[in-house]
Amino acid sequence: MYPRTFDYVAPDDLGEACALLGKVPRAKVLAGGMSLIPMMKLRVLSPSTVVDIGRIPGLDQISETPVGFEVGALVRHRQIAASLLFADHAAALSEAAACTGDAQVRNRGTLCGSLAHADSSADQTAAVLALGGIMVVRSTRGVRTIAADEFFVDAFTTALADDEILSAVRLPRTTDGEGSAYRKLGRRGGSEGFAVAAAAAWVKVDRGVVVDARVALTGVSTRPVLAAGVSAALVGTDGSPGAVRAAVASGSGVTLIADLFGSEDYKAHLAEVLATQALDAALDRARSGLE
Repeated sequence: MYPRTFDYVAPDDLGEACALLGKVPRAKVLAGGMSLIPMMKLRVLSPSTVVDIGRIPGLDQISETPVGFEVGALVRHRQIAASLLFADHAAALSEAAACTGDAQVRNRGTLCGSLAHADSSADQTAAVLALGGIMVVRSTRGVRTIAADEFFVDAFTTALADDEILSAVRLPRTTDGEGSAYRKLGRRGGSEGFAVAAAAAWVKVDRGVVVDARVALTGVSTRPVLAAGVSAALVGTDGSPGAVRAAVASGSGVTLIADLFGSEDYKAHLAEVLATQALDAALDRARSGLE
């Protein structure tokens, strides 16, 4: 199918892009276009104007900060997957980016675009949740930040206002005693395709005890969500395989939904298996950083 008629503008700076969003009803931001264009072709979305931010300089940068990284709105999945910095300090996101879509999607798609799209089966949403990411949002009213656990509202729905642009994501740097990982079953088998179910985990270990943890799930609910029950049950334990399995079995506290790719029981089973795998890998990395 072909999209309905729309206007196209390519602003030179972020201020101009924000101004356009503020004054043009039903305008949509185009970055990589890997989600927006297919939805326009199917006429699921019919924006009046497409605001292409792809020519704005500086948005394709990964910047180091004193405590972590800031990932600009035009940073592609392949950049994150190939970055040694992310492999060392945000492994969950590196692994999620590496199994996002196919080669074409990874070459064109952007992290910020995926987060703003908020597909309930996307990969990097869970990784950003587990890592405690912060969204940097801009509009003509200024800049505000939104914690990842407050950003995802429902399927394809975020805390972004219509006139706001997700201009960057801030991620803390993994330090000694911390580790993260991402594990997934894709719709095409292995890690290929959207997630039937997936889990991202981040842990912090001190003197052999888990002192903090976050586990996030995607593909099993209406939105990417933190499994608060698992994290709470793991903190205070030694992080042994038995402790991990007991924490996972205690329940995630997440409302699961059935879809074309699995029943609620199947999703629950996958969530347990993948959360266990992600936690085991994250704990291994946390402990190796203390050696």
